[in-house]
Amino acid sequence: MIRVALKGVDSLRLFKFERILNEDPVAHSLTLLGTLPDVNDSDKTLQAIIRVEKTALPAQQATTLVTHFVKDVQLMENTDIYTWFMGWLEASREHPDLKINVVCPATELHIRKYTKQDLVMVRETPELFQRIVKPYIDAFPPSRTQWVEDILSGESEAEKILHRAPSPDYGYVILPDMKWDLITIPALYLVAIANSRSIRSLRDLRKIHLPMLRSIRFEATRIVKEKWGLTDGAIRFFVHYQPSYYHFHVHIVNANYYGTMGSTVGQAHLLDDIISLLELDSDSYEGPSIFERLTLTYGLGNQHDLYEPMKQAQTDLDD
Repeated sequence: MIRVALKGVDSLRLFKFERILNEDPVAHSLTLLGTLPDVNDSDKTLQAIIRVEKTALPAQQATTLVTHFVKDVQLMENTDIYTWFMGWLEASREHPDLKINVVCPATELHIRKYTKQDLVMVRETPELFQRIVKPYIDAFPPSRTQWVEDILSGESEAEKILHRAPSPDYGYVILPDMKWDLITIPALYLVAIANSRSIRSLRDLRKIHLPMLRSIRFEATRIVKEKWGLTDGAIRFFVHYQPSYYHFHVHIVNANYYGTMGSTVGQAHLLDDIISLLELDSDSYEGPSIFERLTLTYGLGNQHDLYEPMKQAQTDLDD
């Protein structure tokens, strides 16, 4: 795979801006499309996506935040008991101001994924899954999830693994998600990735996977208590449908974190509810599982490849 060698600010300054893909005033982020030089050919450039997000204020420095960390202010307005300032913080190696994520080389699918989208709610019946969604998932080349394979094999992010259950069919790893800055506990974000390549999405879960799902819940709860002091009930587990990549994984976030659309109804399914539904399923492993029999309702963005066929299929459901 072609890779871009990004080692510091000088590398980022080679980025040539093309356009804004998304502006999120809630997350205080901008997602930009542009190009970076190809490390293997100086005459070529590769499409790149850079997401720049302001980090959270350092709560652990609350006692000195205003008196020491605020470098300068500009008065905006004053009325009665209220005053507004714009402010600038002191530069700090311990408390960076920005988190920067880079995707390079970025494919057209990446660009569409990171572009601001209008959502439509669709109902996916088992028949629509078999006719439209399953062929779409099956057509994905293995290269699309090579980065997942690298994590599972230990070739990348090995030092970040918090727990590894080694079973090839029912094992998993737990590690911090790249969306988390590893500092701000209220924004804690981990991910558990299954070892099995046969579990592509929620639809593939069966009763036989219950021990794995319960283990993810138990081990993640233990980890966040031991490492970050979060007590029982302080984290939220959910699974996306549709997911952003088709290799089964569980999102693990601080229960007070609402930083992404993906944690809202219409895409996120609580792990406890998934476990409960599987517990209610037949003890027989013959025939379709409960998640193969369900009609699932979710939001699809207009940049998603499933948008047009699934939107058109809704007309037939309403007839």
